[in-house]
Amino acid sequence: MNKPVILIVNADRNEMEMLAKELQEEGFDIVGVVTSDELDHALRGKKKYVLSVIDISGFDESIWQNCERMNELKIPFIIIAPQRSPTVQRDSMKHGACGLLVKPIAIKEIVEYVHTALGD
Repeated sequence: MNKPVILIVNADRNEMEMLAKELQEEGFDIVGVVTSDELDHALRGKKKYVLSVIDISGFDESIWQNCERMNELKIPFIIIAPQRSPTVQRDSMKHGACGLLVKPIAIKEIVEYVHTALGD
């Protein structure tokens, strides 16, 4: 049986790997990317993602273009922001995010949010 695949986008490789490990333990397959180029490549690939978790820290404004691409591909996504900001909240919703989490946030909370977003 194929496991659902989640795309994790995080410029901090250590954070990405910690979240990937937690989600793998929950029964998900993970594709983790740390650069915009890796994200572009992942979105052009053949994998079908059930969800993406995107930490926008360390990315420039082009991250929103990738969010638009996820909308086109019908990949729901959750944004993790470095701080609460009306601009980030507006941009997240404008580009189709199904949720917004603000740091600091525990990995266990992100995992719970993923389950909620997927209707588990």
